[in-house]
Amino acid sequence: MTHFILVPGMWLGGWAWDAVAAPLRAAGHDVTALDLDLSAGATLDTHISQVTAAVGDAADVVLVGHSYGGLPVRGAADRVKVARVIYVDSGPLPDGVAQADVSPPGDTDGVFIPPPSFDPADDPVQFAGLIPALLRRAVPHPLASALSPLRLSSASQPPTELICTTFPLELVRQMIDSDHPFFAGLDRSDYRVHELPTGHWAMFSRPADLAELLIRLS
Repeated sequence: MTHFILVPGMWLGGWAWDAVAAPLRAAGHDVTALDLDLSAGATLDTHISQVTAAVGDAADVVLVGHSYGGLPVRGAADRVKVARVIYVDSGPLPDGVAQADVSPPGDTDGVFIPPPSFDPADDPVQFAGLIPALLRRAVPHPLASALSPLRLSSASQPPTELICTTFPLELVRQMIDSDHPFFAGLDRSDYRVHELPTGHWAMFSRPADLAELLIRLS
């Protein structure tokens, strides 16, 4: 039995994983879907501490980070021992890099980053398969967390899986080989890349397939 800790990306809470968590639990696994602190001033370290606390002294923990959630997952894996890390349309950024360095936040009010429309008509690639009403619970994300650089004590990592949803597999491999910032922190000795073609938010557009893949990779 695996203990999955599911970490959402920006604007979302643990509820974003509901349709993925259900089949994981039905298969006999423990699941913790985190609600990251989205209050004003919350930083990346705030979120890393939340993930670390969720791991505690549990055994056979698999951390799953979607999008921005990959940063607190990477930071937590630097602090506590876990069995595996799975990045969903994300990757292990290197020490000193912030979310804003690889994905500029655009318009903000100086405190929060507003959620996007999630409407496929606005971005057919990123928002593929989404029904905007499903994301009506999305809230602004604290800007401070996107500006906070990731601080790591070691380059070592647990076994790592990358699930590509918006980029073709071959393109991701090329990005890895060229040390693209998304993957520049990847430990080349122990990782695998997998493809799940859909939009950026696979937990909404292909939840059953994502759950099946998580079980297989764990």
